[in-house]
Amino acid sequence: MAKFVFMKALRILLPLVVFIVAVAVSWWIIASKPEPRQREFKAQLPKVEVLNLVPTDYQVVLDSQGTVRARTSSNLIPEVRGRVLEISPKFREGGWFEKGDMLLQIDPHEYRTEVVIAKANLAQMELDLAEEEARAEQAVLDWKRLENGDVPNDLVLRNPQLKRAQAFVDSAKARLETAERNLKLTKIIAPYEGRVLSQNVDVGQYVTPGTQLARIYAVDFAEVRMPLTETQLSFLDLPEIYQGEPSNISDGPNVVFSSTIAGKTYEWSGRVVRAAGSFDPLTRQLFVIAQVRNPYQRSHDDRPPLKSGSFVRAKIRGKTLENVFEIPRKLLRENSFLLTVDRENRLRRKTVNIVWQNDESIIVDEGLKKGERICLTDVPFAVEGLPVAIRGAPGSAEPERKPRRKAQTNDPSS
Repeated sequence: MAKFVFMKALRILLPLVVFIVAVAVSWWIIASKPEPRQREFKAQLPKVEVLNLVPTDYQVVLDSQGTVRARTSSNLIPEVRGRVLEISPKFREGGWFEKGDMLLQIDPHEYRTEVVIAKANLAQMELDLAEEEARAEQAVLDWKRLENGDVPNDLVLRNPQLKRAQAFVDSAKARLETAERNLKLTKIIAPYEGRVLSQNVDVGQYVTPGTQLARIYAVDFAEVRMPLTETQLSFLDLPEIYQGEPSNISDGPNVVFSSTIAGKTYEWSGRVVRAAGSFDPLTRQLFVIAQVRNPYQRSHDDRPPLKSGSFVRAKIRGKTLENVFEIPRKLLRENSFLLTVDRENRLRRKTVNIVWQNDESIIVDEGLKKGERICLTDVPFAVEGLPVAIRGAPGSAEPERKPRRKAQTNDPSS
């Protein structure tokens, strides 16, 4: 019986003893482990590059574009009729001609005949005038012989007949001048130095006054008509022209035209000479006209001629902005502010006023001061007052941080 009770108690106590021993061993393992190595924690600050701001003078350049056209273009029209007998080798599409060159000859035979007839008529009228003058002189002598004391009238002195004869002479002279002028007009003379844009007649064709012989244009100047917005015009030194003043602008703003031909970009220099009289009602833009002198003259750098009809890009020299800051456009955030770094190396947001901008830079005239440091590094989630480290600057160590407290253990001796 006692043995049975002992075995029963052993079955109950043995698991309890094993559990107690396991707990004791676990506690001993945990309590006797070495204390973990403590390390000082230092927060990693974002490193940025900065630029000290210095005010400068900025030259505004206005971007525009346009199509080249000749300053002067004309429709060549005859003032006399006749058959075309001859044309000059220069009178072809694309041909060059100088001022005074004969471009086309109309049959002059009819007009030579008119000159001969006009000369004969003038000779007859001059003879009639001479006879009438002799009659008038004789009439005066006859009246004096009568000695009746009366004043002779105009008919007695043949004054009306004399005036009629003089009028016939003047009329004959005018007809002769017209005939000689028409004879000269049978030769079509170039009115200026230029080129033939299109040729409409050839040898053997009969032409009349009003027939368009050709279209020509001058080559002394090329013009480019360029649109500008109201904002761009506010940065352009373009004087206002009032009624009664010359429409051309003397010493207008300089313009540089560029065009890409066969993968190579060429440039030509010009000057703004006048502006359109009104804004375009659809685009609200004003067109200004610039000229390029001698666009077809050969240059030393083998630059091609600036041909009429070519499309060109233009950069117009505008006003000079004084004491402004030029900043890369990519640094502008939300189109309103920039990031600066104060003396405590903390980020600050500065709202700025942008007076001018292009694809690469913004020009700021308000909101920044000389000597301020602009942040050149893109800092994600940049908040006001965020501490930063200046990259490459001496003495720019991060602010010290207190080390974290040691981890708690279950060692009673600690």
